[in-house]
Amino acid sequence: MTLQPFELQVAGVRVAGLRRAGDGPRVLALHGWLDNAASFVPLAPHLPQLDLVAIDLPGHGHSAHLPTGAVYTTPAAITHVLDVADALGWDRFTLMGHSMGAGIASLTAAVSDRIERLVAIEALGGLRGPEEDTASRLREHVDATRALARKQLRVFPDLAAPIRARMMTNQLSEGCARLLVERGVEPVEGGYRWCSDPRLMLPTAIRLSEGQIDNLLQAISCPTQVIYATPAQSYYPEPMRSERLQHLRDGRLAVFPGNHHLHMEHPAQIAAVIDAFLSGNANAR
Repeated sequence: MTLQPFELQVAGVRVAGLRRAGDGPRVLALHGWLDNAASFVPLAPHLPQLDLVAIDLPGHGHSAHLPTGAVYTTPAAITHVLDVADALGWDRFTLMGHSMGAGIASLTAAVSDRIERLVAIEALGGLRGPEEDTASRLREHVDATRALARKQLRVFPDLAAPIRARMMTNQLSEGCARLLVERGVEPVEGGYRWCSDPRLMLPTAIRLSEGQIDNLLQAISCPTQVIYATPAQSYYPEPMRSERLQHLRDGRLAVFPGNHHLHMEHPAQIAAVIDAFLSGNANAR
């Protein structure tokens, strides 16, 4: 059975996503920045037993944008994830995230006892912000926010250009880029434009320090499977990314050659790791 579209109302906001019912573990999947629920389409057929729900996070894909004046923050994202679980009627569940979604998932696991297991792909704990950059980062956010209203969204005559852009930016194959683009654009007069909220492009106002991230990772009590591609991304380098694993109480690491979207490009390989972990057959570090 393939993933099917669905919608929920969560705290008065429309949440869209893709779902496939199964007899296995309940898994809520969170995509990366400017991606959408289609990020997990290649992986789903290789994990047929899962009761899998992949949502479009607020401002992404087919989900609603946050209201005017609201801000996209990590605490708000954590609350949103738990609200979605409430709407699904899930008390206990597994969180699986990729990139930004893995950061949100890991921080949710740090503050909620409802997470049974955690699968973190290409991130753990989120991006750090050196303390000495705090003032300049906040200034950049404020300036960009004030300038945002003057920007016009580009209209593409067809999907070829945005697909090409995703292929070049993320080193994606045409098929994987098409999956993300088709769910990430909306038809308008003259063609298509990105449907993600432009506010998602704003620089983050405040970031956690590495010490704060360490503290949060130490609070994760559930079994955790971390999956990284090699070589590492420049913004999430070695040895920092592997050292973060040492703060987990019950963690294990799998590393594969590939790009940032390795769960899309090599789904069978990644699914085998996830299946072993969820089945209790994976070994902790």
